[in-house]
Parts: sequence; C-alpha cells; structure tokens
Amino acid sequence: MQAFTSARYTVPMGNHSYPMDKYHLIPERLLAEGVLSPDEISEPDPIALDDILRVHTPEYVHAFTNGTLERKALLRLGLPWSQELVQRAFAVIGGTLGAAQAALRDGVGVNLAGGTHHAFADHGEGYCIFNDLVIVLRRLREDSRARRFLIVDLDVHQGNGTAALCRTDPDTFTFSMHGENNYPARKEHSSWDIALPDGTGDEQYLSMLSTTLPQLLDQATPDMMFYQAGVDVLGGDRFGKLALSMAGVGERDRLVNESARQAGIPLVVTLGGSYAHDINTIVETHCQTVKAIKREVSITS
Repeated sequence: MQAFTSARYTVPMGNHSYPMDKYHLIPERLLAEGVLSPDEISEPDPIALDDILRVHTPEYVHAFTNGTLERKALLRLGLPWSQELVQRAFAVIGGTLGAAQAALRDGVGVNLAGGTHHAFADHGEGYCIFNDLVIVLRRLREDSRARRFLIVDLDVHQGNGTAALCRTDPDTFTFSMHGENNYPARKEHSSWDIALPDGTGDEQYLSMLSTTLPQLLDQATPDMMFYQAGVDVLGGDRFGKLALSMAGVGERDRLVNESARQAGIPLVVTLGGSYAHDINTIVETHCQTVKAIKREVSITS
C-alpha cells in the first residue's frame, strides 16, 4: 500500500484552531510503529495549475496563488495566507492524485492529508482551499483512467463544496453522512445525504452505514471510490456533535474498505478533519484509519 505525504503539508500558523501539526506527526507515528515502511511512503509531485483550473474559476485561483484574496474571502477560508500555504495546497492535491494512481495499480492508495470538501468553484471555506477530490477525479477522467466515481464522505461536516461541484456530473455519485446540526449551516444537495442527530453513537451509525454502502455501489456503479475519512465523528471533538468511540471509527473505516475490496473497486483514502482537544487523540485516530486500510490489504495480499 502506498501513502503520500510531504514536509510541505505542514505550514506554521501559530496559535490556530486548525491542527496543522498532525500532518507531520501522523507519518512519524506510522513509521515508528512499523505500520508503514519507508518504501511505502512517497513524496507527491505538486498538482498542475491546469488541473486546478479544470475545477476552479481563474479569478479565484489567481487571487489565491498571488495573495490578493479580499479579507472577506480569507475569513471565509479560515486560514492565514502565505506562499507556503499556496505550495501546501498544490502538494496536497498532488498527494491525492498520487494515491489515486496507486489505487489504480494496487487497489488502494492513501493521502495523509486531503479531503478538502468545502471548496467551491469560486471560493474556499472551512479550511479548504481547492477541492482535491473533484480535481483529481476530473484529471483521471481527462486521462481516460476512470470515468465513473463514487465519493463516500464520512466527515462530520457535509461535503458541501463537493456536492455543488458534482451536481451536474452524471458520472460522479456523491454521498455524505454528517451531523445535521453542524457546519455548514446551509447544506448543499449531494446525490445522497444522511443527516444524523447530535449524539449519534456507534450502533446507529454503523448500522446505517453497513446498510447504505451496498446500495451506494449498486446505484453508482463506480470505476473508483474516494473516501473522505474525517475522524471528527469521534465523541468529544471540538467541532463535531456525534459520539462515536475510537473502536466505532475503526469499524467505520473497515466497512468502507471492505466494501470497496469486495466489489473490486480501487479505493482512494483522504484523511479529512479532526479537532479533538488533544493532538495525540487526533493523530491516533487518523493512524487507526491507515492501520485499518493496511490490515485489509495485508489480509488479501
């Protein structure tokens, strides 16, 4: 299994609510625990500007890359602009493309970042600059590597940008299972949305997911599945209102991976969000996702 990461994924931002340090702590822990070997971790090539412009408007892309976004747009994005942030955005999307190419070759690929599902064509929001999922699937379609896609978004926040960008794309099926009373206040319409009440725990969540996954595959008939594996569904998350246990999040990841594997569909995993009070909890939960994927790969190889 190939995973993608880069020193460019971590940008100093001072005392900010976005847990940027996780992006160097996660690969460090995966290597230290022997979950991944050095040969299984790759440095991504930055995505090409033309690939971003296939999804986002030139006005927005150029304003962001040149540092001329208006203050209102920066506040909506929620991240302080820097040239390092621009480089990070291109690197992260490159990591998702690398993971997709690995998935086509090996059955699964992981980007140790990404899942920037709140980015719209003409603006970013909710810490998401460009939409890596949609950029990469359109690049793959352009290259005739895959045509039909299923996006399974299990972050606690609805993938509103992804839903909007794919609304008129008949060959991309978007699924979001999220907290109904959480950000964004105004939800978009995915191909299929499941909005969960506050306090939803393991039993209800996993029962609903296990029932839904086979139906998604039947309806979407995809060539590839993208998995936005946000772990802000964990109970006690600062920005989440659900109540999954650590074991419940792990079972969620196993169900998604198993459904793709049994259907013979390449799986692309992106990490998504996490805002636990303790950075160690954030790192541990994301690493658990990678462990669950790697375990299934080891069983079948």
